[in-house]
Amino acid sequence: MPEPGTLVLVVGPSGAGKDTLLEAARRHLQNNDKFVFARRMITRPADAGGEDHDAISPDEFENHVKNDKFLLHWQAHGLGYGLPVSYEQLRQAGHVVIANVSRQVVAPAQQNLAPLKTICVTAPAKVRAERMASRGREAPAEIEQRLLREEALEDCLQDVQLVKNTGSLQEGVRSFLQALES
Repeated sequence: MPEPGTLVLVVGPSGAGKDTLLEAARRHLQNNDKFVFARRMITRPADAGGEDHDAISPDEFENHVKNDKFLLHWQAHGLGYGLPVSYEQLRQAGHVVIANVSRQVVAPAQQNLAPLKTICVTAPAKVRAERMASRGREAPAEIEQRLLREEALEDCLQDVQLVKNTGSLQEGVRSFLQALES
């Protein structure tokens, strides 16, 4: 039986550029079968914009939670998010599974899903505000609320690798790939 692969949890505040870096890394690693990029299930319509995801109704989401069909799940910004349990099967087969998650699931994952690595994508508040405004999903008041929701990383993360996403896209992708491959 193969050694289990690593579960890589990608966290960071809204607007830090997680989705952009994940998509660029996916393209860069598309011919490497070792890496699997998790697709989240979200209680948001499929055509709502933003990341490509599998839309799920709130009732279906609760059913998945009750029947242990999620490897990890959480609530944020009025939505339910989940990673299907099938990603654990891929990880047990030796794949590196990379997932964009909330910081609130990192501690439970550290206890139950080793080997695990956490990468935190960061950017200054001003940069994040500009990015959130440009994507057009949130009203200015919602952007301000997200910026105020900062949590201290030390409260929920151990052994985290920081990726400062403040320069060009190429620089951010290079830093993110280095963190993934280290």
